[in-house]
Amino acid sequence: MRLEGKVALITGGASGLGQATVERFIQEGAKVAICDIQDERGGDLRDRFPTETIYCHCDVTEENDVETAVNATMSRFGQLDAVFHSAGIIGAVGPISSTPGNEWRYSIDVLLHGTFYTMKHASRVMIPRGKGSIISMSSTAGIMGGWGPHAYAAAKHAVVGLTKNVAAELCGKGIRVNAIAAAAMATPMVAASFFGDPSKVDESIEQLVEMSPLKGRPGLAEDVANAALWLASDESGYTTGHNLTTDAGVTIGATPSPPHFAEYEPLFREAGIRGLD
Repeated sequence: MRLEGKVALITGGASGLGQATVERFIQEGAKVAICDIQDERGGDLRDRFPTETIYCHCDVTEENDVETAVNATMSRFGQLDAVFHSAGIIGAVGPISSTPGNEWRYSIDVLLHGTFYTMKHASRVMIPRGKGSIISMSSTAGIMGGWGPHAYAAAKHAVVGLTKNVAAELCGKGIRVNAIAAAAMATPMVAASFFGDPSKVDESIEQLVEMSPLKGRPGLAEDVANAALWLASDESGYTTGHNLTTDAGVTIGATPSPPHFAEYEPLFREAGIRGLD
C-alpha cells in the first residue's frame, strides 16, 4: 500500500474533497486525523474507521485550533508525514464595487490564512523529522482570471505563491510543499453553487459532464483524492513547489468544443498564400 506506515492530517475532512481523501488515504494504509468544524459528520466518519482515525474540531481561521489538531495527531500517532489542507468555502460573491469588506476579510481568513496556519504548524513538527509532504488546495481560479469570485481568486492565487515560497524554504529540510488546482468538482459545495442545494451532487455531475473538455468525464472528488495521494506518497518524492491541475485541461485552453485548428486546411504562407505550390 502506498501510504503504509504514514500519518496524515486532513482539514475539511468531514465532507467533499476532504472526505474523499480521508477514505482514499485509509485505503492505502494511512492513519488519518480528520479535522473540520462539521462535528457530527466528522464524528460519523471517525466511527467508520475507529482504529485508523481521530477527529479534531478545527476552525482553520483560528490558529489555536490548527495547532491543537497537529498536537493531537502527534499525541495519538507519534508522527505526521502528510498534511492535506482541503478546508475551504466559496466566500464572498459579487461585483468588486459592492463586495462587503467583512465578507472579503472572512473569505481571505478561511482560504489564505487557514493555509498559512496549516503550513506553519505542519512544518513545526515535520522539520525535526527531516521529511514530510504539505499539500494545499489551489484552484483553476488561482491560475486564470474569471474562474471564481474575486476574494476566492485572490486567495487561490496567493496560495500558489505561498506554496512556491514555502517549498523554496523547506526543501533543504526534506519537506515537500505542493498544491492542487482543481476545477469545479462534484462536491456538496459545488452543488450548492450550482443549485443552491448541497445535496444535489448527482445533479451537479450531469452539469459538469456538459462543461468538461474531456468527453463524458466530470470532475469527481476522487480525482482530487488521487492527486493528493500521489503528492503524499513517496512516488512524488522529487516534486516540490508544484501546482498540480485536476481540471480536464481548462487552464491550457481546452473546451468542450474542438479548437479552430482541428480541421485540415492548406498551409498558410506569406501574405496569406495557401499551400506549398
